[in-house]
Amino acid sequence: MASPQTLPMRVVVDTREQAPWSFNGAAVYEGTTVVQGSLQSGDYSLEGFEGLVACERKSLPDLVQCLGRERPRFARELERARGLDAFAVVVEGSWQELAQGQYRSQLNPHSACQSIAAFMARMRVPFWFCGTRAAAEYCCWSFLRQWLQGRVHELKAVERMFKAPAPAQTCPAGAPEAPAGACARGTCDHAADEPEDLQDAFGGPAEA
Repeated sequence: MASPQTLPMRVVVDTREQAPWSFNGAAVYEGTTVVQGSLQSGDYSLEGFEGLVACERKSLPDLVQCLGRERPRFARELERARGLDAFAVVVEGSWQELAQGQYRSQLNPHSACQSIAAFMARMRVPFWFCGTRAAAEYCCWSFLRQWLQGRVHELKAVERMFKAPAPAQTCPAGAPEAPAGACARGTCDHAADEPEDLQDAFGGPAEA
């Protein structure tokens, strides 16, 4: 059972994901449930929020392929993902490996790095180079969790706003005294007085 401090999450994994993360095996993933689903953007999202937040998982070979001959398709996917509230590409490899060309491809390392920089600068899509598969799994989980935590805080703020007590009503300065507490409750005679500007707006005092 999740502890009171744990934020329960139902992570949706796209059915086309070839090597999905399981989000288990570590205490930090307590309260996380994985379900399969069809995602329009990314490989991982949150149930009920698939159109708002997502993560795209990439191994280093996959990323290099997307920066090479599959770049046009990858660019279209990133462009579509820009419509989400939050989106990130999480890489199971390091920036150093990409920059040093530690992959099986003829793609120039400088060109690969510049493609990443262009996607981040022009499309505002973050790329998270995590170094290892386990670290990438944790980063994806953290990204989704922090987004969800932000929405929870927003919801609590809205609830507090609607639960806030109404301000006590005060009577006009110089008005005759009323029974104790009557003005605050809005039950004094002053509460029924009609402002002159309102009388003017409706053509005179209200009829009895």
